[in-house]
Parts: sequence; C-alpha cells; structure tokens
Amino acid sequence: MFKFFVIPGHDRRLIPEGRLSGPMPWVIAIMIFLTVLAAAAGLAMTRAMGDVSDELSSRATVQIVEANSEIRSDQAAAVAERLRSIPLVEEVRVLPPEEIEALIEPWLGTQDLGEDIPLPALVDVKLARAATDAEYQSLRSDLQRIAPGARIEPSSGYIAPVISLVRSFQWIAFGLVALLALATASAVIISARSALNTHGETIAVVHLLGGTDEQISRLFQRRIALDALLGGLIGLVGGGAIIWLISGQLSALGSGLVQSVGLDWWSWLIIAVIPILGMFLAMITARWTVIGALKKIV
Repeated sequence: MFKFFVIPGHDRRLIPEGRLSGPMPWVIAIMIFLTVLAAAAGLAMTRAMGDVSDELSSRATVQIVEANSEIRSDQAAAVAERLRSIPLVEEVRVLPPEEIEALIEPWLGTQDLGEDIPLPALVDVKLARAATDAEYQSLRSDLQRIAPGARIEPSSGYIAPVISLVRSFQWIAFGLVALLALATASAVIISARSALNTHGETIAVVHLLGGTDEQISRLFQRRIALDALLGGLIGLVGGGAIIWLISGQLSALGSGLVQSVGLDWWSWLIIAVIPILGMFLAMITARWTVIGALKKIV
C-alpha cells in the first residue's frame, strides 16, 4: 500500500496537489469530525452498559412488606441473618428508614411518610456472582418462610428499560458511523470524477506516451489519500476536543449511569485510528472510481 505514496516528483507534478486548497480535505474533515463523535457516543454507551450490567448482575434487593413496623423490623433482621449464612451471598445491608424515605422523597415529598404509609423494609444484597433464576426462586422460598411478605428481585431488572433505551442509542450511533462512511465514499467518488474531468487532457497525453491506467490511478490515489488524511486529522482534533469537554461535564455530574459513560484507552485507540481508516476508504474508493472511468476512455 505504501507504494502509492512513493511516486517520483516529476510524475506528481502531472496532477498538482494543493494542500487545503480545494473542498475535498474540508469535506473529509467534517465527515471525520462527525464520525469521531458518533463512534465515541457508541463506544461510551457500550462501556456504560457493560459496567452497569456487571455491577447490577451481582446485586439484589429484598423487600419486606408488613404493616406492623415492629414485626417488619424483626423480619428484616431475621432475613438479613439468614442471607449472611448463605454461601452465594457476599454482603448484606439493611437500609435504615431514613435512607428509604430519602429514596422515595422525589416522588412522595418530604413529609413524615412512616406514619401515613407503611414503607417496606429493604435489604441490599451483594452476591458472590450472578445468580440464576433457579437460585433466585430458591432464595425466595427460603426467605418467605421467615417473612411471608418478603420478595427478592435482581437489581438489574429495575433499570432494564433504561439499558434497552441506551442500547437503542448505541445502535443509532454505530448506524451513523456507517452512514458517514458511505457519505465519505460518495464525496471521494465525486472528487475523483471531478479531478478526472479537470485533467482530461493530461491523461490523454500520458496515454499517448505509453502510460498505463495503473500509473494514472496511482497519481489520483495519492492525491486523494493525502487530502483525506489531512482532513481526517483536522476532524480528529476537533472531535477529540469536543469529547474531552463533554467527558469533563459528565464526570462532574457524578451519578450512576451517567458517571459510567466514558471512554477507556482502547476506545480512544479506536477513535485515533478513524482518520487512517478514512484514508484507506478514500484510497480504495478513488482507485475503483478512476480505474472504472479510465477503462471507458477510448
């Protein structure tokens, strides 16, 4: 592939290469800029879903529904003691009433709810590993012998709709990457055909002097590849700056799923490779376009 960049200077002068003088580098820069943002969004959502799923797959919540507060408190203590004796359970914590009221405060207000509404007791459970449905059913049967109103549910079930929504956004982001790649290839085709029309007389002279279609196509490939690489680097710098600013703002929020939205080192590596991939896409597209057009020239 590197042979396309090793072309004698006198041959390169046949097709002048103006850096940033035409629209091609700027079109590629815009396409790469948008591709970087879309790819970063898709990769960040992939990481967020992985982190949250890993965290919640090994956690569960036990609810104890009982109108009598004293009985409810005794049952919560008994359930917690029973859970601590199960090998599958790694950590158990009974949530105090103040923490439960804080959880429901955004929906029911700040008034003293304990006197008006019997709030369930909650027990946060951390498992040594993700439990199967059969293991959850066994835990339910075991706990209901201690507290008839006890229910145990995996924490992942509570945010399943959110995960589904994030997964939809992820596929939309990667779909945009594919569409932008198609748009980039289309822009290269238009640019290659325009260059062929502009240098039609030069191409005819080269043919008369014994030049082959392969030699001519290499000249156009080199010019378009360099334009694509230069524009891609500009788009990468712009997109990277936007990602850096947004990442800082998301980190400042410091809450749950939003905080886990970020990029690790391999995601940054993929983003850094996008201009190179854009350059190869431009080279291949230009080659097919130029070779196809030259074959039609008599």
